[in-house]
Amino acid sequence: MRRILVLAHTGRPDSLQAALDTCTRLRSAGLIPVMRRLELQNLRNTAAGESLEVEILDEDTSLDSVDLGMVLGGDGTVLRSAELVRNSNVPLLGVNLGHVGFLAESEHADLAQTVDWVVNREYTVEERMAIDVQVWLGNRRIARTWALNEAAVEKANRERMIEVVMEVDGLPISTFGCDGMVMATPTGSTAYAFSAGGPVVWPEVEALIMVPISAHALFAKPLVIAPTSVMALELLTRTDAQAVLWCDGRRTVDLPPGSRVEVTRSNRPVRLARVNRTPFSERLVRKFELPTKGWRGPVPVKDRETETAALPTVPGSLHVIEPRHYAPRPEREHP
Repeated sequence: MRRILVLAHTGRPDSLQAALDTCTRLRSAGLIPVMRRLELQNLRNTAAGESLEVEILDEDTSLDSVDLGMVLGGDGTVLRSAELVRNSNVPLLGVNLGHVGFLAESEHADLAQTVDWVVNREYTVEERMAIDVQVWLGNRRIARTWALNEAAVEKANRERMIEVVMEVDGLPISTFGCDGMVMATPTGSTAYAFSAGGPVVWPEVEALIMVPISAHALFAKPLVIAPTSVMALELLTRTDAQAVLWCDGRRTVDLPPGSRVEVTRSNRPVRLARVNRTPFSERLVRKFELPTKGWRGPVPVKDRETETAALPTVPGSLHVIEPRHYAPRPEREHP
């Protein structure tokens, strides 16, 4: 029988009820729901969950036996779940119970339909780029971790800026004082990097992003660089300002002056299950509630004028404007 891992923030009433409904529907469809002991205990404390048949992860079964993970919550719950399944091939399907929920695939109102999609295997799996993060102090590596959204270096003290060198592929780009730096994936471009003024990058784009936070500099623009590049940030020792590294807002490392943070593309992506074929453009508009009034859309192919020759037809309204110094000079009058 197929096993489905149900991951939820069961300390919240809406998430608790969603977990109860999901486990009940999965069991009724002949699938085995699996939960972690602590989260399952919260379900057992309710009348509806006392007799619920659920296996316990790492006790009754392991991640190797799990077919899919259903994540009930917001983006934070998805990031926490990605950490849990990091060393497995279990894909995650998010059901948004939070606010924006960019990583979620469906909404709370569609929970019953989502369970049906899982039961009938009506989903595909896509791979999202993750990043590996290393922290060096001198010639000694003091930390190694990863992130799906971003690795963010922030000043540790509110009253002190940090002095940093922004680096790509072993070469310095610029030095400045700032509140921090966000080094993100395309998936993370709509998270912390977006709030810091970075570009929105489509998830299919293979790239890495560097976004300074409140930099005191004339040139401190967001950078979009190759996925094969190495992003790095060095904390200068000209001041004693401390910093802290946050990865996905969950894993943290203290950074003394002289620390170096290196970020590269990870060889292990995060697998997300998709049940909708909604283009990212549409998701972007819906999640941010962007105004699109007045949009008329492209001309349908059947209504377009066909070309009459192998070469494209240049419309008569097209004009070529030459630079002024290309214009013929007026003839000089001779006395």
